[in-house]
Amino acid sequence: MSTALTDLFLHPIVQAPMAGGASRPELAAAVSEAGGLGFLAAGYKTADGMYQEISRLRTLTARPFGVNLFMPQPGHADPAAVEVYRNQIAGESAFYETALGDPDSGRDDGYDAKLAVLLDEPVPVVSFTFGCPSAETLAALAAAGTRTLVTVTSVEEAQAARRAGADALCAQGVEAGGHQGTHRDDPENDGAGTGLLTLVSLIAEAVPLPIIAAGGLMRGGQIAAVLAAGAQAAQLGTAFLVCPESGANPLHKRAMTDPLFTRTELTRAFSGRPARGLVNRFMCEHGPYAPAAYPEVHHLTSTLRKAAAAAGDPQGMALWAGQGHRLARELPAAQLVDVLAGELREAAGTLAPQGAAS
Repeated sequence: MSTALTDLFLHPIVQAPMAGGASRPELAAAVSEAGGLGFLAAGYKTADGMYQEISRLRTLTARPFGVNLFMPQPGHADPAAVEVYRNQIAGESAFYETALGDPDSGRDDGYDAKLAVLLDEPVPVVSFTFGCPSAETLAALAAAGTRTLVTVTSVEEAQAARRAGADALCAQGVEAGGHQGTHRDDPENDGAGTGLLTLVSLIAEAVPLPIIAAGGLMRGGQIAAVLAAGAQAAQLGTAFLVCPESGANPLHKRAMTDPLFTRTELTRAFSGRPARGLVNRFMCEHGPYAPAAYPEVHHLTSTLRKAAAAAGDPQGMALWAGQGHRLARELPAAQLVDVLAGELREAAGTLAPQGAAS
């Protein structure tokens, strides 16, 4: 296995960076201390907010950890389509008694300022979502001693990341909760994502870079399966979302195993970009009409989502979840890493050829 990854963790278990508050320093520290690789999510935070979380995490662990950045988005959204959607969800504004957010609140998520902080105060790993950074950016991070990961959803994106100089890939299957990390948001490809095992196998044969597999993974046996398919580690988000160290809203945590929420779907309803979440009222009523307009729709609905959470109404929240959400276990993060590692060892033993040396 490539040393681009192996010296970062004892167990091939990565805690996914979940933007929106779930990936707190306490969660990342617990995972790293237990032998996995914890991650902070810089998405939707200011550069200073990201820096403060990194500083806090460093007081909690000396183990390696990662920070995830959102790539700036090209300005292709149709203002007329955003305005139509604003009118479509105007009733939600009245229902929750809050004004809609400003769709023009920014497209780059403070990328340059966050990158400057990470070059000034290097961290062990930086990953990127929604695109591939420039070769110059990846080279600058490498010179600072930082390993880099690029989230990919196809062989073509994986090849682009390799050409740019990424150290490793995060292969995200269509089963994953939250946003699909496609480099280009093409509405014609909605629902056409590739399953994780197939994606890992395709990338492993085409691109000679270490792979972290992400998408619906909740058990050690599933981790064994993606390792057998060619990955070097597995990234889990939904599995860690319900841990006590997670900063996810309690309503969100409870919804993972609430029998009221029976399935997940990909939707543009909350952000304007395909993201997998538990099917609720908001998704059903507005998903069919939501335009391809990220982050405009994200900004537009941000006040509604906050108001729904404050009102204790999960039917108006973005309940991001992977397809395996019903398998969530409310364990402390360190204990969950231990349980997953034990399940992985058991599954690996089952997969070993009969008569293989112990």
